[in-house]
Amino acid sequence: MPEPADKPFAIPKPMVREAWRRVKANKGAPGVDGQDLERFEAGLADNLYKIWNRMSSGSYFPPPVRTVEIPKPHGSGVRMLGVPTIADRVAQTVVAMHLEARADHRFHPDSYGYRPGKSAHEALAACRQRCWGYDWVIDLDVQEFFDTVPWDLMVRAVTAVTDARWVLLYVERWLAAPLEHPGGALEKRTKGTPQGSAVSPILANLFMHYAFDSWMVRSFPGCPFERYADDAVVHCKTRRQAQYVLGRIAARMREVGLRLHAEKTRIVYCKDGRRRAEHEHTSFTFLGYAFRARGARGRYGRNFTGFLPAISPEALKAKRAELRRMRIHRRTDLSLEGLARWLNPIIAGWINYYGRFYRTALDPLLKRVNAYLRRWAGRKYRRLRTEKRFHGWWTGLLARRPGLFIHWRLVRSYQG
Repeated sequence: MPEPADKPFAIPKPMVREAWRRVKANKGAPGVDGQDLERFEAGLADNLYKIWNRMSSGSYFPPPVRTVEIPKPHGSGVRMLGVPTIADRVAQTVVAMHLEARADHRFHPDSYGYRPGKSAHEALAACRQRCWGYDWVIDLDVQEFFDTVPWDLMVRAVTAVTDARWVLLYVERWLAAPLEHPGGALEKRTKGTPQGSAVSPILANLFMHYAFDSWMVRSFPGCPFERYADDAVVHCKTRRQAQYVLGRIAARMREVGLRLHAEKTRIVYCKDGRRRAEHEHTSFTFLGYAFRARGARGRYGRNFTGFLPAISPEALKAKRAELRRMRIHRRTDLSLEGLARWLNPIIAGWINYYGRFYRTALDPLLKRVNAYLRRWAGRKYRRLRTEKRFHGWWTGLLARRPGLFIHWRLVRSYQG
C-alpha cells in the first residue's frame, strides 16, 4: 500500500512495529472492541498501517478504556484498572517510547518505577540501606494519584521534555478518553490517567519528577528518598526534621493538585537493637515488604536485631487467598508433572519477588503449597489417604525427584 507523502506528523513506521512487539510481549486482555492479541496479529500489516496512518495524519482518536477490578498485588482490596484496546496500546506505546527517550535520563536516580534498568528490588535495597543510617522515615501515600492527577500540570510536564505537536495532541486525547464500566456505561473524566494504560507510567513519572523529585532535591537535599510511581519513602535524621518535612510535602502536594492519605501517611521510627526509643509507629510497608525490627545473624555468626524488610503481612494474606482460589487439591485432572508445570511459574514469581530479602518469611506460604499438594495426592490416589502411606510416598518422591516443584529446595515439609 503506497504511503501518503503529505502527512503532518513524521512518525517512523519501524517505531510502530517496535511498539507492537512490546505490546505483544506484555500480553494483556482485550479492550472494549473484544479484539485479542491473536486476532490483531492475524491482520497485523493492515492494523499497524492504520495506526501509523491515523497517528501521522492527526486523525487518531482513542476508543473508550475498559475498566476492570483486580486484586491489589501486595495486599487486600481491589483497584480499578484501565484496559485499552490492542490498537490503542500500540499507539500509546509509540508515544511512551518517544517520551522515554527524551525524559528518562532527566529522572532522579531514586525514581525506580516503570523505568528501563530500574526495579522494585533496587528501591527496596536502597531503602534498607538508608534505614540503617537514618533513624526516621516518612511513609508517604498519595491518595488516589491515578484518579486525581491534574491534566494541565501533566501536559506541562510533557511539554518540558518535548515540543512534538503529535505527542501533546495524543496525550491530551488519551487523558480525555472516557472509561467504559461493566454494563457499557461511559464515564467522562476531567482529571486522572487510567492505571494500566501503556502511556500512564511515563506520564506519572514525568509528573512526579517535577512535582516531587526535583522539588525534594531543591528543598531538602539532606533527606534522601526512594520513589516507585506514586509510592515514596523519605529518610530523616530526627523526628523534628521528619515532622517539618512532612508538613512541607503535604503543602507541596496540595499545590500540585494532590493530597496525602491522612491515615496511611505516617512518620516511622526505625527501631532496632541499637535504636531503642519509643514511638507510635515502628514499621512501614513499601512495595509489598514490611520494614521492622527483625532477628538476624551477622557476618561472623553474631545474632542481632536489625531494621529489615520481609514480605508484608498484607502481601502474605493476599497470596494465601490467591492460593485458595487456585483450588490445587481439586485439580485431579492433572498428572504430577502437569501440576508442577502449572504451579512452578507462579511459585517462582512469588519466590523471586518476595524472597529477595529475609526469605524465610515466605516459609508459611510455601508450606501451605505443600499442604495443598498433600490434599491433591489424597484425592487423586485413594491409597495415599492414610498418613503413613502418604508419608512414605512423599519421602520417596523427594528423594527421586527433588526438583520437581521449584519451592522444594527451600521448604520440603508439607505441614502448613
